[in-house]
Amino acid sequence: MENAQLVALSRQSILRNHLDVIANNMANINTSGFKSQNMHFSEYVMPVADGTAFEQPDRKISYVDMFTTRTDFTHGPVKLTNNEFDLSLNSEGFFAVQLEDGTEAYTRSGAFRLDSTGQLISADGRPVMTEGGPISFTVEDGRVEIAGDGTIATEQGIRGKIKVVDFEDVRTLEKIGDTMFRGENPQPAAQVRLVQGAIEGSNVYGVTEVTRLIEVTRAYDATSKVVKDLDELRQQAISTLGKFQA
Repeated sequence: MENAQLVALSRQSILRNHLDVIANNMANINTSGFKSQNMHFSEYVMPVADGTAFEQPDRKISYVDMFTTRTDFTHGPVKLTNNEFDLSLNSEGFFAVQLEDGTEAYTRSGAFRLDSTGQLISADGRPVMTEGGPISFTVEDGRVEIAGDGTIATEQGIRGKIKVVDFEDVRTLEKIGDTMFRGENPQPAAQVRLVQGAIEGSNVYGVTEVTRLIEVTRAYDATSKVVKDLDELRQQAISTLGKFQA
């Protein structure tokens, strides 16, 4: 296959992945605490043959290679819900939730609720961590009030403090779900500011994603046309050469 077609196909493959990322962003435009993602690309230069073997050295062939998918951790808008267990972080940091294996994951989504036993859980059913571990409430607790620093108070007194952590470099976090991340060496977040009765919305902006979608779609169509033109050119060359007699 010709080098030009290989280059075009490498670009098509990456553009298809980019479309998947955009589609996932748009699908989560209303997901609490969702952080948008974008793709970053790198160039792969094909090694060349020994230039001394030819009158003119081979030219380097540049392909498109996917570098990584990066998460945008900018804060989303705060939406009031008036649900006493909904929490929004108006500062840096992440809520901690407990996974099935006992380890922790971290999220900006504060859409919390009580399960049938009175335990505070996340939207997907994972126990929300306080500085003393998971927490449960009973009827005797009455109204639950959570202060700006995360302190939990009920009619039974102080019950604990919501665990909020931060990381030296959030870019090292591993995405393990739509709103969940896993990270090493979490540290207590500084200057925590919680808002009770509110959640942080997705930081996906529809206009931005639609613009990206149009750009990627046009690039994919243009690349497809190049592949088609190259294929037709090769067929014409084969047909023409086939008419010459040896």
